[in-house]
Amino acid sequence: MSKKYCYLFTEGDASMRELLGGKGANLAEMTKIGLPVPQGFTISTEACTQYYEDGRRINDEIMAEIMKNVAEMEKINGKKFGDLENPLLVSVRSGARASMPGMMDTILNLGLNDEVVAAMISKNPDPKFERFVYDSYRRFIQMFSDVVMEVGKKYFEQLIDAMKAKKGVTFDIDLTAADLKELAGQFKAEYKKQLGKDFPSDPKEQLYEAIRAVFRSWDNPRANVYRRDNDIPYSWGTAVNVMPMVFGNLNNNSGTGVAFTRDPATGEKKLMGEFLVNAQGEDVVAGVRTPMPISQMAEQFPDAYKQFVDVCGILETRYRDMQDMEFTVENGKLYMLQCRNGKRTAQAALQIACDLVDEGMRTPEEAVLMIDPRNLDTLLHPQFDAKALKAATPIGKGLGASPGAACGQIVFTADDAEAWKKAGKKVVLVRLETSPEDITGMKAAQGILTVRGGMTSHAAVVARGMGTCCVSGCGDIVMDEENKQFKLAGKTFHEGDFISIDGSTGKIYDGVIPTVDAQIGGNFGRIMAWADQYRKLKVRTNADTPRDAKKARELGAEGIGLCRTEHMFFEPSRIAAFREMICADKVAEREAALAKIMPMQQADFEALYEALEGNPVTIRFLDPPLHEFVPTEEAEIEALAKAQGKSVVEIKGIIQGLHEANPMMGHRGCRLTVTYPEIAVMQTKAVIRAAINVQKKHPDWKLVPEIMIPLVGEVKELKYVKDIVVKTADAEIAAAGANLKYEVGTMIEIPRAALTADEIAKEADFFCFGTNDLTQMTFGFSRDDAGKFLPSYYDTKIYESDPFAKLDQVGVGKLMEMAVKLGKSVRPDMHCGICGEHGGDPSSVEFCHKIGLSYVSCSPFRVPIARLAAAQAALKDKQ
Repeated sequence: MSKKYCYLFTEGDASMRELLGGKGANLAEMTKIGLPVPQGFTISTEACTQYYEDGRRINDEIMAEIMKNVAEMEKINGKKFGDLENPLLVSVRSGARASMPGMMDTILNLGLNDEVVAAMISKNPDPKFERFVYDSYRRFIQMFSDVVMEVGKKYFEQLIDAMKAKKGVTFDIDLTAADLKELAGQFKAEYKKQLGKDFPSDPKEQLYEAIRAVFRSWDNPRANVYRRDNDIPYSWGTAVNVMPMVFGNLNNNSGTGVAFTRDPATGEKKLMGEFLVNAQGEDVVAGVRTPMPISQMAEQFPDAYKQFVDVCGILETRYRDMQDMEFTVENGKLYMLQCRNGKRTAQAALQIACDLVDEGMRTPEEAVLMIDPRNLDTLLHPQFDAKALKAATPIGKGLGASPGAACGQIVFTADDAEAWKKAGKKVVLVRLETSPEDITGMKAAQGILTVRGGMTSHAAVVARGMGTCCVSGCGDIVMDEENKQFKLAGKTFHEGDFISIDGSTGKIYDGVIPTVDAQIGGNFGRIMAWADQYRKLKVRTNADTPRDAKKARELGAEGIGLCRTEHMFFEPSRIAAFREMICADKVAEREAALAKIMPMQQADFEALYEALEGNPVTIRFLDPPLHEFVPTEEAEIEALAKAQGKSVVEIKGIIQGLHEANPMMGHRGCRLTVTYPEIAVMQTKAVIRAAINVQKKHPDWKLVPEIMIPLVGEVKELKYVKDIVVKTADAEIAAAGANLKYEVGTMIEIPRAALTADEIAKEADFFCFGTNDLTQMTFGFSRDDAGKFLPSYYDTKIYESDPFAKLDQVGVGKLMEMAVKLGKSVRPDMHCGICGEHGGDPSSVEFCHKIGLSYVSCSPFRVPIARLAAAQAALKDKQ
């Protein structure tokens, strides 16, 4: 046989995660170090891959190897599958290489049938034992029917509830052996009614179907969503662990528990967990009965508890991390069923990492590598109160576009959001989609909820920049903006109704869920200081206001990688002048309108330079198409007509003329300057004058403004715009008698720019990858509309993740790598960065490190994530 698909627990160890999955590798490791583990075997992840390749069936070769290992397991345990003298009962559990709690399936008590049940009872006359056997049997029928044959759990729960009502009892544990025997019969009848065939009595058939079900569960909807959220590739597959049952529900000298070696919420070093007497593992998790704290186990099971405490110490020392363990006590004897590095909150992750360094178990490098950078998000934003959240049921789900929790009264317009905030109310702004003129309302809101748009939609990008919670693209909402109401989950929500949204998960809740403020402790600073020692990539921020820039500096940003100047034009005091510029017929009129804006733009740049204290500031010249700036309301159109001395009809004609069939690929970016050079002249004057003023005030700062020309696809285009910038800048510097250096670079966001980067580098001092547009143009789909069809692409496994949230390293990445190599072949010392939303995604940051970028730039609240991800990339490189 060419390949081995099954491994006894004695044949593996912790290093074999990829093959045996996390659970299988850890069961083998616990076996290796002599801990009490029921001895079974693991079917490898490669068998799962093969199952899918063979059209979702287990081929004969693999099945034969499984049965060979079953025989080996029977020999080791001295029991036989389906045997009436000494029957072997097993559990069948999933176990992927990355922990996916609750996402896949488990089947317990497999191997029971009417004959085995009768034989077991005949050997032990104790009525309590008879009750235990029927309890195990009815559990197995229910679990097998639900998990393996996909007959809904509810049918069986209704039968249990009816039995408890008939007997006048509250808990399952109060049902007698006779009641449970009757239930088992009812369950089998229900199975036949639902599926039209008898419940399988052959243990080998039960096993085959159970293994198939675990493999199948790798592709269930909840596992697919979890994988996408946690960057777990579909290609990994899951392993299956088959092991002898140990029975926590045998009698009152038995029980089952789950425990952590440290507190998963705070990281405190103390044993945490729960234990349930006379129960199986599912009972602890299901919450049907209230378990006791693990410490009380010491009174009822002193020997097993003492041994368990010793095992906790052994495992934590072995894995050098906080352990999450499942165990069972059968007749006073302890059995370990699972251990893994425990899931924890961000606060606990930092505490545990620092403690392990202080305890001498980990080095600072290892501590930095232990923390998932994405979890830092929760430290920097308000969160829902954990207890209240547990009790709440979501009414809908969109994309978790900007983390944090928000609760407030619904408003439908930016103006209302501002007005309600002034009146002291907390609001959530609900829009079909947001546009740049909504910015003031977005600032006023606790959170933003949109019906359309993806992870890089306007709402998502702006909300992340402001650190405001945002859920985007909830297509289930039926919006009625005119009447200020929407429908979701069968309910109509009106203006003023309370709603709660979770920007981390995308979940939407009816009513008020209390929030708690973010807390950053000393451990955060300590971990970040270590991360900064190890990383090679600089981390800048995308910031358009001094407020955002200051926040980013507090969170460790080393410069601004993207200042979007257009956001400054939407202030009410400026938009009128900018609209005059758009509607002007002659150059002189346009220049007169721009002259009104220039001092304001200059003041903005001065404030940004001040906030950055001499660190680099990259200013992107005007990028969006002009139609985004024109009025849509009748009153505003009339005011503009009056200011311009034109008729309303003429103004409407101008506005109509600006609309494009495909504005994202239309008259925008450097194309605006080619048509209207005076825009670049005004912006250059503002950038240079601001720098000269701030440099005078702070002679010790080394200010080198970086002017970035957007949407370049042809070197001649860049040269044309650059010549205007250089001529204007040099004249300003000469007139001021100043000694100021500046750089003119470009964004690489059109595939042609990446392909001709060596030509473009002759004119560009630096490159910065605008990966939002580069992704859009490489894939050829609109980032605002992709959310409508991407879910089908996930379901069919064409894509595993949203390319706007996680950089496509194969296609877009190849263009980036090519551009860096071509650019540096012409200009070896040029700096290259990234300023798309990918700059704050950990896997994308790692890729940026690999291809030799100088910096990543991301929204202010993602700066710590990027710092940690950059450190991890450098440390992995070193390893």
